[in-house]
Amino acid sequence: MKDLRYRNFIALLFAVAAMGLTAPHFARAQAMSLAAAATVHRAPTICEETLAPLSLKDALRQVCLRQPVAMADASARKTIIIGFVGGFVKRDDQRHPEVQFATYLRDRYASGADVEVFSNHAWRTALQEVERMLDTDDDGTLSAGEKQQARIIIYGHSWGASETVAFARELGQKNIPVLLTIQLDSIVKPGQQDSTIPPNVASAVNFYQSEGFLHGRRKILAADPARTKIIGNFQMTYRDHPINCDNYPWFPRTFNKPHHEIENDPRIWDQLTSLIDAELSSAQATVPRPGVSEASQFSH
Repeated sequence: MKDLRYRNFIALLFAVAAMGLTAPHFARAQAMSLAAAATVHRAPTICEETLAPLSLKDALRQVCLRQPVAMADASARKTIIIGFVGGFVKRDDQRHPEVQFATYLRDRYASGADVEVFSNHAWRTALQEVERMLDTDDDGTLSAGEKQQARIIIYGHSWGASETVAFARELGQKNIPVLLTIQLDSIVKPGQQDSTIPPNVASAVNFYQSEGFLHGRRKILAADPARTKIIGNFQMTYRDHPINCDNYPWFPRTFNKPHHEIENDPRIWDQLTSLIDAELSSAQATVPRPGVSEASQFSH
């Protein structure tokens, strides 16, 4: 018990340290981004930023090279994509790839998806937002039909990955289905259970690393294998493949770097985009879905 309390205390310390200081040049970039957003009515993506830290641009460089997707059928059901950041990170902290990835997805899918990012402690706010988006007739309640029409994808890193599973479970208690959950180096939050995927989730995938003080959940399982497909549990290693983490403060990148290397790994975000592309494409046409064999190429 003492070991568990000590581990939770240290995890809390790392989480707080990860919030750190924002580099001044990136603060200027954010100010420019707000000005640009006011002009073009949308936030610029990391692919368009010029003053963002190189480490952050590197994290999403592969997704920036992808070809645009065509969302041909405007009448197709929108997919709701919810991201959860880790630790005590704020939902608009531009230093974290989870936040930048959400902006990228909004641009990539335009009217085909509603994309929001939340603190992992703000699940009630996230739930209210999801229910609002599902309430297509604006009557203040969700009918059985509105619930079953839901197309929801959830992703998160660290405590945000733990919240990904907890949030899917909360939706399940309300009979709301989830298309896909994505866990990145999942660190279980006190009072949560991040290893068993609830049966309202159609597919789930888990990426983790085993180095450093904080390392993610090695294996996720389906509560009901007949209803949930576990795409895979994929281990990432960085001993021979270091990742630039200069967008984080000195303390976490020195003492807990692998936990943030997986967060900054461009292969991860490229694979997430493949998975999400497949789900959105399936709303309009039948497309091949990335499976274990494709994802396995990123496991090294």
